[in-house]
Amino acid sequence: MNQLGTEAAFEVLARASALQRAGRSIVNLCIGQPDFPTPGHIVEAGRKALADGHHGYTLANGIVPLREAVVADLHRRHGVTVSPERVLIVPGGKVTMFFAIMMFGEPGTEIIHPNPGFPIYESVIRFSGATPVSMPLHESKGFSFSAEEVLALITPRTRLLILNSPANPTGGVVPKDELDRLVAGLQAHPQVTILSDEIYGEMVYEGTHVSLTTYPELADRLILLDGWSKTYAMTGWRLGYGVWPEALVAHAERLAINSHSCVNAAAQYAGIAALTGPQEPARRMVAAFAERRAYIIPALNRLAGVRCANPGGAFYAFPNIKGTGFDSRTLQSRLLDEAGVATLSGTSFGVFGEGYLRFSYAASLEALQEAVGRIGDWLERQNTDAGTRLPR
Repeated sequence: MNQLGTEAAFEVLARASALQRAGRSIVNLCIGQPDFPTPGHIVEAGRKALADGHHGYTLANGIVPLREAVVADLHRRHGVTVSPERVLIVPGGKVTMFFAIMMFGEPGTEIIHPNPGFPIYESVIRFSGATPVSMPLHESKGFSFSAEEVLALITPRTRLLILNSPANPTGGVVPKDELDRLVAGLQAHPQVTILSDEIYGEMVYEGTHVSLTTYPELADRLILLDGWSKTYAMTGWRLGYGVWPEALVAHAERLAINSHSCVNAAAQYAGIAALTGPQEPARRMVAAFAERRAYIIPALNRLAGVRCANPGGAFYAFPNIKGTGFDSRTLQSRLLDEAGVATLSGTSFGVFGEGYLRFSYAASLEALQEAVGRIGDWLERQNTDAGTRLPR
């Protein structure tokens, strides 16, 4: 159990909440969830399901209409055709990654994961007994990776490769030509299964999301992770899905039966409404995130000692704060305690996150403006106290 880590976002959230209860004004930019309510037609579908008596167990892999809705949605978005029997409905996105890592991780094996990346990847890899191998994401490439660099990390012990685009915590989006080179190179490594975390796939600001499901050469070894939490502001509904290769579906379903039995029945009916109902609420939410991105990235770049790459997706900014003279953890703590702004240290997402902070701009434009103003004032005070001038 000591191998398991946690999510720093929840730790910082708890600290920020304690400060608020003590009367402090805190601008919270640490939590990665949309600040919008779940659209009304989705809520109504969940309410109706309860009123209609959907209170019992469902199939372990999910109700058939929901799996069929997932298949139709994947065809609409990516032009791919999969069988509903390959879809496993699970309580949130983490379950698919947990199942995949536990399925392939054991002592003596290696699993490659993005760094900086979602912290649960490395946490569960260590828990499984496998060795985590960091795949660096480069600020100079918009927090994408080099396909050649990733391929060079593969050894005979590699069992699983985890990809995440658009990415948490960086907002980075992997260009199609980089994915093309990676997929071509993976043909030389048939022992490697790929877990593609595409939970932010509907949140791309330029162009369209390139899903790994569109590469037929990966079909027999690709696990897709997706769900409703981000796209439809349904984080608390705990509803996600995996699309598994035919050879792995039965194993994944067995894990589901042994762990959670099935997913909340009413939530599954809400999931159908999300996929088959009006998509305008989701599009409005992404448009709001784009507006906030257009404010916060230039604003961060104007802060002394800070520079910030423009994220291609999700709702995160990952500014480089090395020019401030503070390490990531210290700056996170002091901004919360002294400026009243909750952010996350880049090291919460791996060792390559040192020198960065994560800002979630899933907050109102007014909150973002207040946060940047407070940080700017705080940095100016550090300049004055030190008698120095940080570079802009």
